[in-house]
Amino acid sequence: MKKMTRTLLVTSLSAALFLSPAWADSPPDQQLEQAAASLPWQPGAQPEADVPPPVTLNQPISSEITVGQMGQTQGITLAGSQLQSGIVFTLPGDEVITNAHLSLTLRVSPALAAHNTSLQLMLNGQPLGTLPLGSSDSDTNSYQLDIPAAMVVASNNLSFKVNDADKLVCEKDSAQYQVTILPSSALSMEGQQLNIGTDLRNFPRPFLDPQRMTAASVTIGFGDKLSPDAVSAAALVASWLGIQSDYRGIRFPVVQGQLPEKNGILFGHPGEKIGNLTFPQQEGPVLQLVDNPNNPVYKLLLVSGRDDSQLRQAAWRLTSRPISSEGSQLAVQPQPIAFRKPYDAPRWINTNRPVRLSELLRKDQSLTSNGIWHEPLRVNFRAAPDLFLWDGDAVPVNLHYRFPTENWIDEDHSYLNVMLNGTFLRNLTVNKVGLLESAWHRLGGDARQERYELKLDPYLIYGDNQLGLYFNIKPRADAPCGVLMNNNIKSRIEDDSWIDLSHTRHFSMLPNLSYFVGASFPFTRLADFGQTVLLLPEKPTLAEIGTVLDLAARAGNSTGAALTQNQVLFGLPKGGTNLARLQRSDVLAVSTTSNSAFNQAMLQSSPFETSGTTLGVKEPGTLDRLRSWLTGDWSRQQLDADRYFSSNEAWRGFISYRSPWNPDRLVVMTVATSDEQLERLHNDLSSARINAGIRGDAAVITDENGIRSFRVGPQFPSGELPWYMLVVWYANQHSVLLALAALIVSALVGGSTFALLRRHARRRLHGNDDSNSGRK
Repeated sequence: MKKMTRTLLVTSLSAALFLSPAWADSPPDQQLEQAAASLPWQPGAQPEADVPPPVTLNQPISSEITVGQMGQTQGITLAGSQLQSGIVFTLPGDEVITNAHLSLTLRVSPALAAHNTSLQLMLNGQPLGTLPLGSSDSDTNSYQLDIPAAMVVASNNLSFKVNDADKLVCEKDSAQYQVTILPSSALSMEGQQLNIGTDLRNFPRPFLDPQRMTAASVTIGFGDKLSPDAVSAAALVASWLGIQSDYRGIRFPVVQGQLPEKNGILFGHPGEKIGNLTFPQQEGPVLQLVDNPNNPVYKLLLVSGRDDSQLRQAAWRLTSRPISSEGSQLAVQPQPIAFRKPYDAPRWINTNRPVRLSELLRKDQSLTSNGIWHEPLRVNFRAAPDLFLWDGDAVPVNLHYRFPTENWIDEDHSYLNVMLNGTFLRNLTVNKVGLLESAWHRLGGDARQERYELKLDPYLIYGDNQLGLYFNIKPRADAPCGVLMNNNIKSRIEDDSWIDLSHTRHFSMLPNLSYFVGASFPFTRLADFGQTVLLLPEKPTLAEIGTVLDLAARAGNSTGAALTQNQVLFGLPKGGTNLARLQRSDVLAVSTTSNSAFNQAMLQSSPFETSGTTLGVKEPGTLDRLRSWLTGDWSRQQLDADRYFSSNEAWRGFISYRSPWNPDRLVVMTVATSDEQLERLHNDLSSARINAGIRGDAAVITDENGIRSFRVGPQFPSGELPWYMLVVWYANQHSVLLALAALIVSALVGGSTFALLRRHARRRLHGNDDSNSGRK
């Protein structure tokens, strides 16, 4: 393996520094000082208007980013005629990288290994070296490369190419040549953390850097006396940070009565102390960014207000728009916070009109694909999980597409492959299919198809969806080898292609925990949580608060809207406005089994029960069994769920049931046997396998058995169907009850008719007897 000469790099948020030979030859400490002097950021003191003070560098860091975290969760495969590829990754701009190291794990096919070729690596257009792709005793080969730090910038392109790829592409069995860069391959870095100063304009940095591709961790701090209004403001900020973190993920460790070790956001009231830091004495809501007394490189953001309204205003100002004014402190001017409407989440696809695919693309995406070998176009869209269509109805997708018009393309075997959420839908042909169309094409006529309307079954659409479109272009057998590497040709999905969900309605059966883990539904029906109460025990633990913040971030990430109208309650209210809010809201609760009094009150009118610290399922009564039998609800698993709860000592999960305070609302409880189990839920919900396994109204996760789900209680309809459609739906769903009702009605009508006819016959017979008697 070829060892690379180590050099140093300093990057900033705005751009990488241009390094001169004299700079590269200077000692590392002097390099860092030169880099700091060139940066516009400032230390913890209030900035001056003209001359910013120098930045201090005094915090060593180390980080690692894997190929999977760069977006290639399945790794990168070079195969067949596509023996080169690349990947883009970004790094935070407030770090000085002084050492970089690349660990690659490759899997090479025997056919490619037999050619004894090599893999060429390039970073940002500059060669890194080559790796041998010969045969070995193992299925995988691992390589270690030292990367010149000067080559690593804020935005990077790491590319791979198999040497002699042009020759291999032209061979008949080129599909057998494969090399895969496994997703565990990683870039490790060491460096220094920059002190970016205390200017509020930097927010959300340093707490969340948009350039960082790994999961973020933002510490949230509270005072010794925890209050619901502070947790509510923290949930608002957490939901907004969840939006910004996007696919990378974020979690929120919580501290109380002490300062975070690194960066952190603190919520409190004027004059309140957290550690040796005191919130500013102000009449109104205030935002302030200060140095962490434990280490001034790290920053603390203070969100302060006297009551729930002021804390909400401060959190709203922090997240609603960028802060443009200079300084480390901002007195917030109160402004009205608008209420959202049902199903208006910014990240949910519009269901009022057809939506063009071009509207669903990211800024870095294009509807045009270049060359023969290219990545498929992946169109991501999110939808409300309660979309409803009658059996037989479908969601139309109109595709307007164009293949290249080269004479070396095998038009009979080239297709546009269409997939949805990993499910193959259809191969769309280049030319129209049919006897007349084929004859016309042979005569030289234009038989290109170019338009097709797909019909999607509604069950294929989830809360989070991906439509995959790939132009699978096949060259003719006699095509010259040179055309295979032609990147000048273009394949295109036209801008007027669309998907239409406008004829769907919002209707579902609740509870359904798959809706909750997929889109935080039904709480996100109003994306600002305007009809949701976040309920905690009277004395919540830090793990319970952290779980609420994690769930708030998931909700914000799902909808693209912050939880500006959320309300947090500690314990069940006895009356007043809090009880009124509870009676008109869905409830998202977090608890552990040690909160026996709180849990007992919560589960009193539910299918679940608690005995001490043990959760179980109530045995259904005779009336409940009869109701289930009559309504055709025969798949409930009360006994299985109760046995599973009692047979596990340590677990975490969710239960859901109809709200006892409002029969049209829902309760979802996040429950665990301990704080330690509750904290594991964050990683659980990051697992696609566990998310897919959560359904029904009870889901239990254990370290030994993974996820088990049950349906315990009855379901109820929720949505916007008009009454006449609801009647038809009810008749369709309750066939047993309908058949029994028809039988009863038939019996009543038949019995009444029989009685009337018998009475009529009796009168007729007795009437004849009377008339005959009179004649005598």
